Amino acid sequence: MTRHPFATNPTIFGKILRGEIPSKKVYEDDLTYAFEDIAPKAETHILIIPKQHLIGNQDAQTGDAALLGHLMVTANKIAIQLGVQQTGYRLITNAGEGAGQQVPHFHLHLLAGPSLPGF
Repeated sequence: MTRHPFATNPTIFGKILRGEIPSKKVYEDDLTYAFEDIAPKAETHILIIPKQHLIGNQDAQTGDAALLGHLMVTANKIAIQLGVQQTGYRLITNAGEGAGQQVPHFHLHLLAGPSLPGF
Protein backbone atom coordinates (compact mmCIF):
# COMPACT_ATOMS: atom_id res chain seq x y z
CA MET A 1 0.00 0.00 0.00
CA THR A 2 1.50 3.33 -1.08
CA ARG A 3 0.48 6.48 0.78
CA HIS A 4 2.60 9.56 0.38
CA PRO A 5 2.13 13.13 -0.84
CA PHE A 6 2.82 14.14 -4.41
CA ALA A 7 6.21 15.57 -3.35
CA THR A 8 7.64 12.04 -3.43
CA ASN A 9 5.29 10.48 -5.99
CA PRO A 10 7.52 9.03 -8.76
CA THR A 11 4.75 8.69 -11.41
CA ILE A 12 4.01 11.03 -14.30
CA PHE A 13 1.06 12.33 -12.26
CA GLY A 14 3.44 13.20 -9.40
CA LYS A 15 5.54 15.14 -11.92
CA ILE A 16 2.44 16.95 -13.16
CA LEU A 17 1.42 17.81 -9.58
CA ARG A 18 4.91 19.20 -8.91
CA GLY A 19 4.84 21.26 -12.11
CA GLU A 20 7.70 19.29 -13.69
CA ILE A 21 5.46 18.34 -16.63
CA PRO A 22 2.97 20.92 -17.95
CA SER A 23 -0.75 20.23 -18.01
CA LYS A 24 -3.92 22.09 -18.93
CA LYS A 25 -5.56 22.48 -15.53
CA VAL A 26 -9.33 22.27 -15.40
CA TYR A 27 -9.85 22.16 -11.62
CA GLU A 28 -7.89 22.04 -8.39
CA ASP A 29 -8.64 21.92 -4.68
CA ASP A 30 -6.76 20.76 -1.59
CA LEU A 31 -7.26 17.06 -2.38
CA THR A 32 -7.54 16.81 -6.17
CA TYR A 33 -6.18 18.06 -9.45
CA ALA A 34 -7.90 17.71 -12.83
CA PHE A 35 -6.47 18.33 -16.27
CA GLU A 36 -7.09 17.63 -19.96
CA ASP A 37 -5.89 14.26 -21.25
CA ILE A 38 -3.15 14.71 -23.88
CA ALA A 39 -4.57 11.83 -25.95
CA PRO A 40 -8.35 12.34 -25.61
CA LYS A 41 -10.70 9.45 -26.30
CA ALA A 42 -13.76 11.72 -26.48
CA GLU A 43 -14.61 15.34 -27.21
CA THR A 44 -14.19 15.99 -23.48
CA HIS A 45 -11.57 13.87 -21.70
CA ILE A 46 -10.43 15.02 -18.26
CA LEU A 47 -8.20 13.16 -15.81
CA ILE A 48 -9.05 13.65 -12.13
CA ILE A 49 -6.35 12.61 -9.68
CA PRO A 50 -5.94 12.73 -5.92
CA LYS A 51 -2.93 14.65 -4.68
CA GLN A 52 -2.23 11.79 -2.29
CA HIS A 53 -0.61 8.87 -4.08
CA LEU A 54 -2.93 5.88 -4.13
CA ILE A 55 -1.85 3.27 -6.68
CA GLY A 56 -5.36 2.36 -7.80
CA ASN A 57 -8.76 1.18 -6.69
CA GLN A 58 -7.23 -2.25 -6.06
CA ASP A 59 -5.15 -0.56 -3.31
CA ALA A 60 -8.08 1.32 -1.73
CA GLN A 61 -8.97 0.67 1.89
CA THR A 62 -11.70 1.85 4.25
CA GLY A 63 -9.61 4.87 5.23
CA ASP A 64 -9.66 6.03 1.59
CA ALA A 65 -13.46 6.25 1.43
CA ALA A 66 -13.63 10.01 2.06
CA LEU A 67 -11.00 10.72 -0.59
CA LEU A 68 -12.67 8.46 -3.16
CA GLY A 69 -16.05 10.04 -2.41
CA HIS A 70 -14.49 13.48 -2.81
CA LEU A 71 -13.18 12.47 -6.24
CA MET A 72 -16.71 11.48 -7.32
CA VAL A 73 -18.19 14.77 -6.12
CA THR A 74 -15.33 16.63 -7.80
CA ALA A 75 -16.11 14.86 -11.07
CA ASN A 76 -19.67 16.18 -10.92
CA LYS A 77 -18.41 19.72 -10.16
CA ILE A 78 -16.17 19.53 -13.21
CA ALA A 79 -19.04 18.20 -15.36
CA ILE A 80 -21.11 21.22 -14.30
CA GLN A 81 -18.18 23.56 -14.95
CA LEU A 82 -17.72 22.12 -18.46
CA GLY A 83 -21.44 22.14 -19.23
CA VAL A 84 -21.77 18.36 -19.70
CA GLN A 85 -23.67 17.41 -16.56
CA GLN A 86 -27.11 17.68 -18.17
CA THR A 87 -26.19 15.92 -21.42
CA GLY A 88 -24.30 13.15 -19.63
CA TYR A 89 -20.79 12.00 -18.97
CA ARG A 90 -18.93 8.80 -18.20
CA LEU A 91 -16.48 8.11 -15.36
CA ILE A 92 -13.92 5.35 -15.81
CA THR A 93 -11.19 4.03 -13.58
CA ASN A 94 -8.93 1.09 -14.38
CA ALA A 95 -7.62 -1.10 -11.56
CA GLY A 96 -4.33 -2.73 -12.49
CA GLU A 97 -2.41 -3.36 -15.68
CA GLY A 98 -4.75 -6.13 -16.78
CA ALA A 99 -7.59 -3.61 -16.85
CA GLY A 100 -5.58 -1.07 -18.83
CA GLN A 101 -4.24 1.10 -16.01
CA GLN A 102 -1.13 2.73 -17.47
CA VAL A 103 -0.16 5.03 -14.60
CA PRO A 104 0.10 3.50 -11.10
CA HIS A 105 -1.76 6.41 -9.48
CA PHE A 106 -5.54 6.31 -8.99
CA HIS A 107 -7.36 8.47 -11.51
CA LEU A 108 -10.78 8.99 -12.98
CA HIS A 109 -11.38 9.59 -16.66
CA LEU A 110 -14.29 11.97 -17.23
CA LEU A 111 -15.52 11.50 -20.79
CA ALA A 112 -18.29 13.40 -22.54
CA GLY A 113 -19.43 14.22 -26.02
CA PRO A 114 -21.64 12.94 -28.80
CA SER A 115 -19.33 10.12 -29.86
CA LEU A 116 -19.45 8.02 -26.66
CA PRO A 117 -20.42 4.44 -27.46
CA GLY A 118 -23.00 2.73 -25.29
CA PHE A 119 -22.38 -0.31 -23.14
